Amino acid sequence: MVIRLEQRYLANQIKADLKRKMVFLGGPRQVGKTTLALRLLGEGAEGYLNWDIAEDREKILTRTLPQANFWVFDEIHKYRSWRNYLKGFYDKHHQHRQILVTGSARLDLYRRGGDSLQGRYHYLRLHPLSFAELGMSTASDMLELLKFGGFPEPFFSSSEIEAKRWQREYRTRLIQEDIVSLEQLQDLGNMELLMLRLPALVGSPLSINAIREDLQVSHRTVANWLMILERLYAIVRLPPFGSSKIRAIKKEQKHYQMDWSLVEEEGSRFENLIALHLLKWVHFKQDTEGADVEFFYFRDVDGREVDFIIAEKQKPVLALECKWSDAPIAKGLIYFKTKFPQCEAWQLSATGIKDYVSGDNIRVAPAFRFLERKGKFTI
Repeated sequence: MVIRLEQRYLANQIKADLKRKMVFLGGPRQVGKTTLALRLLGEGAEGYLNWDIAEDREKILTRTLPQANFWVFDEIHKYRSWRNYLKGFYDKHHQHRQILVTGSARLDLYRRGGDSLQGRYHYLRLHPLSFAELGMSTASDMLELLKFGGFPEPFFSSSEIEAKRWQREYRTRLIQEDIVSLEQLQDLGNMELLMLRLPALVGSPLSINAIREDLQVSHRTVANWLMILERLYAIVRLPPFGSSKIRAIKKEQKHYQMDWSLVEEEGSRFENLIALHLLKWVHFKQDTEGADVEFFYFRDVDGREVDFIIAEKQKPVLALECKWSDAPIAKGLIYFKTKFPQCEAWQLSATGIKDYVSGDNIRVAPAFRFLERKGKFTI
């Protein structure tokens, strides 16, 4: 399989937004933010400034920036006064110059620390590669993406060994460069144990008490660690969907890995892949349209479950169940569809071949049939 990715899915949106405001580009580390920024700058990349490069840092601090019409500030949030710095530059130059700010996941957290930039920027989240973005079209393509994950470096390496090396190095950098500098944690050993433990727990309601007992730490500590990993885009957590029509549980959350290749069990890995594809669409709609869309799972007090629910204005518009192979339609999905008949419903399989619409108006299909519908819950 030879895939050449000409342009990331946010490129056109960034170009459009830069005509009006600054753009902050966030998301997981190594997801391709800097590469995208350099492509937008074009040949020479004259306006690129990276806070981690001493020469560029000096230019930023002395305000001797290159005479370019488009500036990219990479990792500038590491500068304590970065908000006021950008505010001054934007207010002075925004009529004639465009400003793109990229950085690690910390950018999203730091930008919330004050409102000095309010109204001066759009924030966009860049996600890993997906089936539609890569122009994939077959079941074998989907299985290839399932194997290597959606981060550009391991995916394009097409090497399981290189992917494993990347995973280990990625975890180390996340701990040493993001968690240590941002959160000032002391018990890094147990934090890393938590990161190693979580992939095996994907897809099920996450019991903080069980993890607490395994690691011999407090409930509050585990809850804080999970919040940190979520803020740093290492994991994503889904709340349960509740409605007056159903007797849903209210509190238990499920979690998924941003890098689904970490998940060993094949069915859970497939479920994780679908979760990240749906989340990418939800974030895209929120960031580019201000859409009132949210991402949930469903489980009621009687044990009926649906893997994923997308709601728009608090009304479910998609219910989706994942299976590894061909299987009867899940009872939870049938139940949910009867309660919300206007909601689009799918049951996807990773390796199955059945493709039909049931009498309950539930579409059963191989996963690639759903994933190839660019713009219809996938991007």
